[in-house]
Amino acid sequence: MQKQAISTKPIRSLEDALDKCQILGMRVSRQRRFILELLWQANEHLSAREIYDRLNHQGKDIGHTSVYQNLEALSSQGIIECIERCDGRLYGNISDSHSHVNCLDTDQILDVHIDLPEDLIRIVEERTGVQITDYSINFYGYRQTENGDGVKK
Repeated sequence: MQKQAISTKPIRSLEDALDKCQILGMRVSRQRRFILELLWQANEHLSAREIYDRLNHQGKDIGHTSVYQNLEALSSQGIIECIERCDGRLYGNISDSHSHVNCLDTDQILDVHIDLPEDLIRIVEERTGVQITDYSINFYGYRQTENGDGVKK
């Protein structure tokens, strides 16, 4: 019973991700640690190619195949997030339930934890006949810019 409580705990740090690997019996290889460290340091969604390039730029010895295999293993076990996009997959460090803000001018995806009001969830349930157990919202927009007077437009 205790093991289940630990394994369902949200992953909120690199240490949590490493602990989850061990709980699941996954070997924490040097390459796997490199990938997890990079995702937690970058704190953004990256493609497998970007992860490979950044690790090699840092002097970490890791091959393409190893990056892809480790990303697949980590995402399939719920340790990292995998977002399917038309131009490929992106990987992020937050794997528990959360929403995204998609910035249309920078192509960035920002993670945000949103709690919807209970009355809104009840409205959705009433309209659909489906009991809501979890949700994720995708927001889209542009970065707010300031004019010369410091006022956002």
